[in-house]
Amino acid sequence: MSAAGPVPSPGGPTYHPLDNPVLAGLTGPHAHFAERRGRVLGYRAEVSTWLALPDEPDARDWADAAPLVGVDGTATLAGADVLPPEGWEVTFQVDGVQLVDESVDAVFDEEAVVLGPADVPEMLDLVDRTRPGPFRPRTIELGTYLGIRRGGALVAMAGERMHPPGWTEISAVCTAPEFRGQGLGARLVLAVAAGIKDRGETPFLQAAGDNANAIRLYETLGFRLRRRMPFLGIRVPEPSRIPATAGG
Repeated sequence: MSAAGPVPSPGGPTYHPLDNPVLAGLTGPHAHFAERRGRVLGYRAEVSTWLALPDEPDARDWADAAPLVGVDGTATLAGADVLPPEGWEVTFQVDGVQLVDESVDAVFDEEAVVLGPADVPEMLDLVDRTRPGPFRPRTIELGTYLGIRRGGALVAMAGERMHPPGWTEISAVCTAPEFRGQGLGARLVLAVAAGIKDRGETPFLQAAGDNANAIRLYETLGFRLRRRMPFLGIRVPEPSRIPATAGG
């Protein structure tokens, strides 16, 4: 890793940690997961896909970003109103929303169990079947993950992902198709929120703006819309197309 140059700046006095939750987390509670090259920060590739770039990244920043991307070549940006340069591929572009706790009646759930490293294969399988968003083998290390089992099988889960100071994101909310409609996702959101609030932090959520069912559920649970936020999936160019400056 290169240590040259400043990290991306949050900006002026009106800056809020949730305006750039990746940067706020990687320079705060999740600093021990951070990888850095020049002005670019990212989670260790086996932990998460999220990168934090400067507001106006230049060619050197994109070159520095390339080595921080995981073995599958993909990464994710949150809140960044930028497009990658030629050679990079945009894998998805989503107009998202960010919701924060306004009146969430968080409560622990007796059926919810804490998931650990031994549960990761089942968690990855559930994610693969339900597509709640990026999830990697060490994502579980970002915070507490809870699951509900039926007949011994993991059928629903939710957990903690981004961690700006004073805030924790509830993420990976998913239920196996054959168990949907039973309220398992809502119960797990409230259970994860209970743990977050119990340590004096505020839960928040992020979702695709066109996921009306999920947004309606979260609003019913007591979350309110804070802001709209773009999400961008990118794929690194082939090594032969990465500028020489990527070496730091």
